[in-house]
Formats: sequence, C-alpha cells, structure tokens
Amino acid sequence: MLDLDPYAALARLKPVPPLELSSPDFDAGGPLPAWAWSESRGGDDRSPGLVWGEPPAGTKSFALSVFDPDAPTGSGFWHWAVANIPADVRSLPAGAGDGESGSLPAAAITLPNEARLQRYIGAAPPAGTGVHRYFITVDALDIEEIDLDGDETPAYLGFNRHFHVLARGILIGTGDPEDR
Repeated sequence: MLDLDPYAALARLKPVPPLELSSPDFDAGGPLPAWAWSESRGGDDRSPGLVWGEPPAGTKSFALSVFDPDAPTGSGFWHWAVANIPADVRSLPAGAGDGESGSLPAAAITLPNEARLQRYIGAAPPAGTGVHRYFITVDALDIEEIDLDGDETPAYLGFNRHFHVLARGILIGTGDPEDR
C-alpha cells in the first residue's frame, strides 16, 4: 500500500467540513465485500451500498467517486464517478453502479471509469502490489449540476467539483490481492 492520500492536498487548498459517509456492506477501513470485486477476480462488479448524513445548508447536488490511489499506474485507478445526484438523496443501494437505466436517480450522470465503462468496476489489485485502498468519496455541492456530456474523465469531474464542495465524506475500503 502506498501512503498517498488523494484528498489531503485538496483539503489544504480548500478545507471543507466532513460529511458522514458509511456503508451497510463493510466497515470503514475494512475489506470490500467479495461481490464488490471485479468479475476478473471472482467478484460481481457490484457497487457497495452507501449512506450519507445531512449536508450543510445550500447543498444542491452530490458527486460521488471511487478511486484506488494504490494502483500501479502512477496516477491511480478510477472505479466509478457520478455527478448531479439530487440534493434530497441520502443513500444509494448496493448495485446502484450497474450502469442500468433507473439504478441511479434520473438526473445523475455516470462518467466512464478507467476501463471506459459507464458503471462501477470492482476491485482487482494485481498480485504483488500489496493491500489497496478504495477511497469512496461523496461531495455535497453548491450547484445543481456540473455541465457534463457524460464522456469526461473522473479527474475532470474532480477538478470541477473542487470549486463547489460544501462538505466531503470519505469512506475507505480495502482489497488485498493475496486474499483472492
């Protein structure tokens, strides 16, 4: 596992209050469920359920991402990125990232992940790379929508959401390639 915290530098640039974020499917800092792993590693490519707390006043939407900074790429690996989740949403069920119509709120836009799929793709850390961390992040934003056509990268979403964040929830799950 590398020691990179992809959100630490952003917090120094623009401190934001915390937003409570949890999952009914795994404990913070604990392993992702087997079904949240990639099909290539015996999983189901199924996104975990997420629950977040009441956001600050002025929240008009949420953005969500799942990022592995420990991937041996030099730039990490984006597993899932969603923008324009309506402000009244406080949870997503397990499997909401399947890419199927109706799995996410109608206004939400899923961007392509590193595999260029507009859906959640599960954990698949390569053997010999140690335990990987999966930063699941939900940002409360002060705008109703980020203007996207749906083909942008998760990093592009990150850049645009940075300027509108009111609060941020981070939940870290882990994956050990030696367990698969």
